[in-house]
Amino acid sequence: MSTVSADASRWIESFLEAQAAELDASENTRLAYGRDLIDAADWLERKNQSFQTASRDHIEGYLIACDAAGLARSTRARRLSSLKQLYRFAYEEGWRTDNPAIQIKGPGKEKSLPKTLSIDEVDRLLGVAQTSAKSQEDRIRNTCMMELLYATGMRVSELVTLPVSATRGDPRMILVRGKGDKERMVPLSPAARDALVLWIDTRDAQEDLARKKGAAPSKFLFPSHSKAGHITRHRFYMLIKELAVAGGVAPDKVTPHTLRHAFATHLLAGGADLRAIQTLLGHADISTTEIYTHVIDERLKELVLQKHPLADTD
Repeated sequence: MSTVSADASRWIESFLEAQAAELDASENTRLAYGRDLIDAADWLERKNQSFQTASRDHIEGYLIACDAAGLARSTRARRLSSLKQLYRFAYEEGWRTDNPAIQIKGPGKEKSLPKTLSIDEVDRLLGVAQTSAKSQEDRIRNTCMMELLYATGMRVSELVTLPVSATRGDPRMILVRGKGDKERMVPLSPAARDALVLWIDTRDAQEDLARKKGAAPSKFLFPSHSKAGHITRHRFYMLIKELAVAGGVAPDKVTPHTLRHAFATHLLAGGADLRAIQTLLGHADISTTEIYTHVIDERLKELVLQKHPLADTD
C-alpha cells in the first residue's frame, strides 16, 4: 500500500483485518476491497483529502471520476460498496462521527445472463479430457476434474481444494465446503463416480512413489507442487481453455464457472426444482439461483423465433 499515505494504509489494513476476523471474508474478497480502497484513497489524496476528512461530495466526486474513466457499472457499484463498508467500520471504531457514504445510491449492478454451454459442448469437453493430455495419469486426472465439476456444479475453488478423505469409498455423495465454510452434500453421477475411483487409484500410486522418495503425503484429491499443495485455480482455468481448443469449443465461452452454469441450466431444463438447484450450488439466497430461469426463458424465445412455422416472414 505504498501508493497511499500511511494513514490511509492504516485505515485499509485495519478494515481488512476486521473483515477477515469477524466476517470470515475470503482472501479474494479482501484483495478486491483493498484494490478499491487504495484507488479511492489515491484519488482523495490528489484532491488534498483523506478518508478522515472526505465529505459526501468528495465520495460522489470520486464515483463521477470512475464513471468518466469508463469503468463498468458493476465496478463502480463494488467501489461504492467498499467505501460504505469502510466508513461503517470507521464509525463503529470511533474514527469518524459520521458516515459520508451512507446515503449515496450506487449505479447498481448490470443484470446479465450467465454464459453457459450446450449439452453437446459439455460432451465434447468431457470426451477430449480423456485423450488430450500427454500422460495417462494426467488424462485420468483431467477427466475426473471435469466430470466432478459438471456433475456437482462446484465452484472451481471448491474443486481444487477437495480433501481426498471426502471422496474415498466410491461415494454416492460428497461433502463440499463452500463460501463462509458452509458445508453441503452433492450427489455424484455414475460417470463422475467411475472417473473418481480411477483417479484415486492413480493418485494413490503416485503418492506411494513420492512417499518412498521422502515426500510428505498430500491431503488433497488433486495434489500438486504448488505453494498451496493442490492444483491452483489458475492452472485449472488454463487447462479448461486447452480442452476447449482441443474439443472444438469456442475458448471464450469456456471457463470453470460456465461449467457450473451449465450444470444448473441443464438441470433446470430437465425439470429440476429451483430450490434443489439452490442447495446443490450452495447459494445462500434463492434470488441468485433464479437467474437460471431467465436463461431458460431466453432459450425458449429463441426456439419459438427460429422454429415456429410463422417465424419466417420472408
